[in-house]
Amino acid sequence: MPEEQYTRCPGCATVFRVKPEQLALRAGQVRCGHCKTVFDGVAQAVSLAPSRATRNDPPLDESALGPPTVTLRDARALEPAPGAGDEPEAEPAPAVGEVAATVEVPYEDRFAPVVKPSSPRRRVILYATAIVVLVLLILAQAIFHFRDAIAAHWPSARAALQTICDAVGCGIHPLRDAAMGYLSIEASDLQADPAHRGLLILTATLRNRATWALSYPYLELTLTDAQDRVVVRRALAPADYAGGTADLQRGIAPNGEVAVKVFIDASATTQAGYRLYMFYP
Repeated sequence: MPEEQYTRCPGCATVFRVKPEQLALRAGQVRCGHCKTVFDGVAQAVSLAPSRATRNDPPLDESALGPPTVTLRDARALEPAPGAGDEPEAEPAPAVGEVAATVEVPYEDRFAPVVKPSSPRRRVILYATAIVVLVLLILAQAIFHFRDAIAAHWPSARAALQTICDAVGCGIHPLRDAAMGYLSIEASDLQADPAHRGLLILTATLRNRATWALSYPYLELTLTDAQDRVVVRRALAPADYAGGTADLQRGIAPNGEVAVKVFIDASATTQAGYRLYMFYP
């Protein structure tokens, strides 16, 4: 194996690795790609091998060798001298402890950390894992958002959902009949209480035609005069009309009915009619 040779640019003291046949082609005339100095590569040849000093050798004057340099350019950094045509390129010597470069490093990025490209297999595994995690997060968010509907349509899942809600601090509530027509007022009546002057008795029946439980609605009672003008209007919460035995958290049972009976104090008003509506706040 031929011994490696090195040459030093006299302009910037950058060391390049060269081959004997490269210097023999153009009589050693090359140009430094760093400082553009044209020099004789044969005359500026240097040796990087450690020398064995003897007792009779004078002390080594390291300042005479020039300042040490770190080469950051690849083998293409040593350009042909002007007029040399297709002059071969020399390869710069690697710094101590550094592997010879195979990719040219831009001067402004000379101190940037080297980032090793990840293998295609690792990228595929990373992307697949990220997709699975993202799908699971979306699924969990959908279950959390539609937990009431899931519990209503699949009662067998209610226990598991309730366990999860107990852990994260949420609740499962009956569905609301948002204009679906499953919940209706079957009958209603407003009569004066014969035993108490000025007291009215409101009675009604709420009917749930769905096959799942529905949330108790609010009732709006409006008293009107003879010209159907509003005299007084009052909103009744579920706790105001459902009674103490009703389980408001479970809602109105599937295909179930709720009897409404409310006493209204109308001693300060005069009314001739009424209107009764349902709504959810």
